[in-house]
Amino acid sequence: MKASWPFAALGEVVRYRKEFIDINDLENYKRCRVQLHAQGVVLRDIARGAEIKTKRQQVCRAGEFLVAEIDAKVGGFGIIPSDLDGAIVSSHYFLFEIDETKLNRRFLDFFIRTPSFRDQVTAQGSTNYAAVRPNEVLGYRLPLPSLEEQRRIVARIEELAAKIEEARGLRVRTQLELKAFSNQLVSLSLRDISFCGRLGEILVDKPRNGWSARCDNADSGTPVLSLSAITGFQYRPNAYKRTSETTMEGAHYWLKPGDLLITRSNTPELVGHAAIYDGSPSPCIYPDLMMRLDVDQQLADQHFVHRMLTSGQVRDYIQRSAKGTSPTMKKISQGVVMNIPFPTGIPLVEQRSIVAYLDDLQAKVDALKRLQAETAAELDALLPSILDKAFKGEL
Repeated sequence: MKASWPFAALGEVVRYRKEFIDINDLENYKRCRVQLHAQGVVLRDIARGAEIKTKRQQVCRAGEFLVAEIDAKVGGFGIIPSDLDGAIVSSHYFLFEIDETKLNRRFLDFFIRTPSFRDQVTAQGSTNYAAVRPNEVLGYRLPLPSLEEQRRIVARIEELAAKIEEARGLRVRTQLELKAFSNQLVSLSLRDISFCGRLGEILVDKPRNGWSARCDNADSGTPVLSLSAITGFQYRPNAYKRTSETTMEGAHYWLKPGDLLITRSNTPELVGHAAIYDGSPSPCIYPDLMMRLDVDQQLADQHFVHRMLTSGQVRDYIQRSAKGTSPTMKKISQGVVMNIPFPTGIPLVEQRSIVAYLDDLQAKVDALKRLQAETAAELDALLPSILDKAFKGEL
């Protein structure tokens, strides 16, 4: 903190306030909650009075400082926004009215996000209940420069925060453009390939569903892949559950490294996604909501088939062919999978050359995605850094 700034106890600039009302069963009430790590106060829900068990509730006023009795130790506090004026909270929250002739509410809103404030909260209490009390909150200390200086600091923080949000928006837009660019690259790379055949022509046998085992996640259970294991056309070895049900040695549902799987049921955008099992975890079962594609290795390379399943031609066909009464869940049948458009007749050497080219493109796209992730982490670290400088008097 800037050495020249005076410090004050929070109790010198806020007043603990309690205002309870009786809940009317026939009325609707906004209920709010604090997000952890000082991420603000948000709407929890809008509830009918009859649904609210505790019939005495506190009323919040816009601009007040709200503290959660238990969650304060993990940043459960914030300023009530204007759209939650009149919302209710239980007696497990504390409300403090801010004296704005001494303390700018936005100044407090930014200060409570700093380690200097949070460290005071986590230092309080040692019982298993680990609750804070109103008197403890009133004892927390904060820097208290003049109102004019407070407003200047707030304006500077908000100016820099706006630039961070603008950068976040640009990053999101770049992510979407990168995804579209990636899809376009694959489509352009395959533009001269004729999808004149059908997938069934290069399969040894018809696709077969896995086993719908009941999963209880017992530590000693057998791994069963989740749908998310192959969503996005990339295999995720950690996306599985476990089953304690009795398994059969030699059953069709056991996976082998290199097995090509396709989802037969999912949302309209995700049904028909495919990936290649890499052997982990092992042993492992694939579920009933997936099919295994037994590719004839004399006719097609497994990785080439996987790549073709990501093409625009295939995706358009699957989305047209997927059926189901629910608008959010569609299925594809064995027949639909067998009839997926496929470029038959391409020599294996050429197939592998195409795969190598697409893998190289994918590696470059993945490198860009990693840079995007690093940028996101840097943006996340900017505001805390700005707040640290602000309350050291360096802005």
